[in-house]
Amino acid sequence: MFAVMAASMLLSLSCSCDKKPSGGETPGPEPVEVGKATVYVTTADQKMAFEKSEISFQKVPGMADNIVTISDAKTYQTIDGFGAAITGSTSHNLLKMTKEARTAFLKEIFDMKDGLGVSLIRVSIGSSDFGMDEYTWCDTKGIENFAVNKWDKEEVIPVLHEIYAINPKVKIIASPWSAPRWMKRQVNTTADYNSWTSGRLKAECYEDYATYFVKWIQTMEKEGFNIYAMTIQNEPLNHGNSMSMYMPWKDQRDFIKTALGPAFEKAGIHTKILVFDHNYNYDNVADQKSYPLNIYADPEASKYVAGSAWHNYGGSVTELTNIVNKAPEKEIYFTEASIGTWNYDFAKCLLNDFRDIFMNTMSRGNMGVTLWNLLLDDKGGPWRPGGCSTCFGAVTMNSSTNTITSRQSHYYNIAHASKVIKPGATRIGASGYTQSGLMYQAFLNPDGTHAVIVCNEGAATAIVFKDGTHSVKCGIPSQALVSLIW
Repeated sequence: MFAVMAASMLLSLSCSCDKKPSGGETPGPEPVEVGKATVYVTTADQKMAFEKSEISFQKVPGMADNIVTISDAKTYQTIDGFGAAITGSTSHNLLKMTKEARTAFLKEIFDMKDGLGVSLIRVSIGSSDFGMDEYTWCDTKGIENFAVNKWDKEEVIPVLHEIYAINPKVKIIASPWSAPRWMKRQVNTTADYNSWTSGRLKAECYEDYATYFVKWIQTMEKEGFNIYAMTIQNEPLNHGNSMSMYMPWKDQRDFIKTALGPAFEKAGIHTKILVFDHNYNYDNVADQKSYPLNIYADPEASKYVAGSAWHNYGGSVTELTNIVNKAPEKEIYFTEASIGTWNYDFAKCLLNDFRDIFMNTMSRGNMGVTLWNLLLDDKGGPWRPGGCSTCFGAVTMNSSTNTITSRQSHYYNIAHASKVIKPGATRIGASGYTQSGLMYQAFLNPDGTHAVIVCNEGAATAIVFKDGTHSVKCGIPSQALVSLIW
């Protein structure tokens, strides 16, 4: 996966950074190489697929016009990481692979040194539309009947143990797709609602549901898993998923302040509580606009809430600007996006998703990205009836041979961020050279290394990235993602 890329292409792009002075110009000091920067490149035409090379970094820049200055002094948010969802379907597919193949794949994804260094994943609390059945951990009425469901015990938890053996610092964002059915009522009446799809949480079950979350987190943490954050309901305005529950902002606000927040406090749980977990356009439900802000406006609820989580199936990322401007103290996470038959074109998805899901959210304070299924088979499954039957995973497995067949655009999106931006990195200032279709961001890693990510939808160019004491000159192909670390 990390083969050395064709040197001729990179050198041909880099040479424009070595312009010699003309006329009577006085040459600057000769560049002095002090080490190597590592570069990864993926092009939209797939001629380069996360290909690796090394280029020199120097004490002073050569003569160049295309300089981007990186400033450690200008700091923004801390980054927790990047990754994908380890769903029931992903776990089931992984366990169909041979032990050797599965270990090699998981090391490719999670190993901090030789792999992509993925450090943030999403798991479902109970099942989702990508699981082997519909279930929660308390399907028999009465919270005293809480117990680990067999599918999670036999498939998801073993896979998580294998992941943690490779990278024990992985952080988990957890989300439920539905409360236990005995806790649900009709959306518009108080009558019981014995269905996995839609329904609404009964007010009289608030304390039991809070206890359910406490028990789930405690069980997972006893297994050794860091439940870093949780959302209260996946897509709370979506009635139609195979597992779903309608939870308007008033319900979420009241549940947090009367039950969940106090239960976490009493149990000493430090898992972050994130609200919303849905689309930028609030699914066009008029009275649900500004969903997180409405909850933040209640101080009794807001004191328990770390921030909000977002999907991109509707609306524009610019909604995050509204959220950040009105609640700058609250955190932002991007928790789900899918690719599938309805939208998939490798070139477009590679560039558009990296620009909008990664760079345009991080420019608005986002601290982490999890995309949808890490691994699905060539039939887009296993999936639940009523769920998405046309989705692709970041990686595809042959359902007959149980071997990896392809890596989709989401794999490369995750790779370009997670390989160079380490957990705990700080986004820092980067400014200077611009051209149409070019975006770049810089980060300072905890170990003192600098990382730069580039999305170039315009013409090929070459840039000198200057960090104050060193410079890195790098060729940037057209229609490409480029990541650097030095």
